[in-house]
Amino acid sequence: MAENLKAQVCRVACIATEDQLEVICREQGVTCEELGINKHNLCNYEVEYLCDYKRKVITDGKRQTIQELYLVKWKGYPESSNTWEPRRNLKCIDLLNQFWEDLNAEMQRQKKRAAPRRLDPATVSQLIQRAKLRQTLKQWETHLNSLGTHKGHIYVRNQVDLEGPPKNFTYINDYKVGDGIMLNEVSVGCECTDCLGNPVEGCCAGVSQHKFAYNELGQVRIRPGLPIYECNKRCRCGIDCPNRVVQRGIQYSLCIFRTDNGRGWGVKTMERIRKNTFVMEYVGEIITTEEADCRGHIYDKEGATYLFDLDYVDDEYTVDAAHYGNISHFVNHSCDPNLQVYNVFINNLDERLPRIAFFATRGIKAGEELTFDYKMKIDPVDAESTKMDSNFSLTGLPGSPKKRMRVECRCGVPTCRKYLF
Repeated sequence: MAENLKAQVCRVACIATEDQLEVICREQGVTCEELGINKHNLCNYEVEYLCDYKRKVITDGKRQTIQELYLVKWKGYPESSNTWEPRRNLKCIDLLNQFWEDLNAEMQRQKKRAAPRRLDPATVSQLIQRAKLRQTLKQWETHLNSLGTHKGHIYVRNQVDLEGPPKNFTYINDYKVGDGIMLNEVSVGCECTDCLGNPVEGCCAGVSQHKFAYNELGQVRIRPGLPIYECNKRCRCGIDCPNRVVQRGIQYSLCIFRTDNGRGWGVKTMERIRKNTFVMEYVGEIITTEEADCRGHIYDKEGATYLFDLDYVDDEYTVDAAHYGNISHFVNHSCDPNLQVYNVFINNLDERLPRIAFFATRGIKAGEELTFDYKMKIDPVDAESTKMDSNFSLTGLPGSPKKRMRVECRCGVPTCRKYLF
């Protein structure tokens, strides 16, 4: 009986966060190996962010000096524990630089030349909100990168306003299949050992009577409008096969940033992208055209939509990235875009359900915004290319173009058409 009682150990889940436990340990003078608190750092405190600033005149006899003081929010402690600290006590160089960047921006907004000796409550409130927003965006950034296995890192920046991560949006890296839709996986693959140099029967593209899409650098070499057939899970070749490009995911570091001209969020590249290279997929929820029509009416009233028709052969399905999507959800329109759409087939060869991939139309510099044309059209050189006409954001908007609500374009390029739809 005693042995059975010993085996039944009572375990209760702790509802406190690690930060809260760390505060308790420091307050009670308790070390904890799991929290990284030892006798050497027990009395150390970490600056979470800086809230306020003032300059104080100190008189020592006939000598006067100016002392800079910062109101510090300590990590893991409530705001009631904030303390004023002299500059010499602060070793957080990055946080100091960030504080002054925010303060100078606020002074410019208020059309003031320099910060006063003591900040007014409205300015302090703005600085605290921006500090808290930066923390929120950093947490979201960490979450986004924890979901993917791709090479590139996703950054999140907002230097424009106090808008945080989008609500009612779930970040996904692969398509979410809607009710009543079946993705039939491919049953056969190629037998190549060198798909680019010595393709057997034309490799996967050849079996479908199409050209091999990539060169040795992974750049697309077929014209827009022609489909891309990549090697699949049944193929003999490995993951390093030159015919596996889109399926490797995003290879570049990208940044979701807040635009300063009213276009909401946008995406820019943090590194140079070569012409004709893969950038990202347009990922979302796959739904029927009928469901897209219903949602389109709702999105139209809201003034924004993320519907992308999969009309390579038939207009039966649509990708909706409004509530489920990846970084492509934030890519803006341009009448002179640097991204081109291609239909890609990998583990599903149903021509009604291609994957939508974006490739660079030209060399793109680091820091440049990524865009595609929401009304992208491809010149119909032959019957194949006409299948590639893109119908982005038009689903669910009934009637002739004259009856549709006109949406102003803000891309700002010289060739701007002035209206999105």
